[in-house]
Amino acid sequence: MISYKYRVDDSDSPLQYEFNQRMTFAHDGNHYLTYQSTARLLGDDERVLPSELGYWRINRPVAPSDHGPGLLPGVGVSAIQSHDDLEDFRNADGGFDIEASIIHPSGISEHYLGQVKQGRIDLATGVGSSRPVNSPEYSGATRMYGLVEGALLWAWDIAALGNPLTSHASARLERVE
Repeated sequence: MISYKYRVDDSDSPLQYEFNQRMTFAHDGNHYLTYQSTARLLGDDERVLPSELGYWRINRPVAPSDHGPGLLPGVGVSAIQSHDDLEDFRNADGGFDIEASIIHPSGISEHYLGQVKQGRIDLATGVGSSRPVNSPEYSGATRMYGLVEGALLWAWDIAALGNPLTSHASARLERVE
């Protein structure tokens, strides 16, 4: 079951909804993955939920071959040309440090730092997360993704609307070609 849980008052009973979600990761040859998530409530209250857009990448020092800021192109050959080159960025725990920048339609921008290791990704918001003056109160989040028996399981905890970090949503997603 895919469920959406969010506490909107002081009760210990979170609201529960079922939803359908499509999560897409793509690669265009640069040193990042593009990310898009769309979701829709199921049942009597069927409606579109807020989407997410973002970029995920290995957390590594900036190299001359990296492009940006803006439309500035990188210069020279990328330091990562092969799987062996990527191994140079493995951390002391045997995983890879990663970062993800995700933006929401409300204007909230999350900058996550974390690690990918053995089919599991753990992320927590860090410096760089922000929200517009007129958006809902939001102070941080953690996310966990794991590949289990060919399915992507994820959990998302958030601190928002005066609530401490608490379970917000979780899902089991099956791959669709």
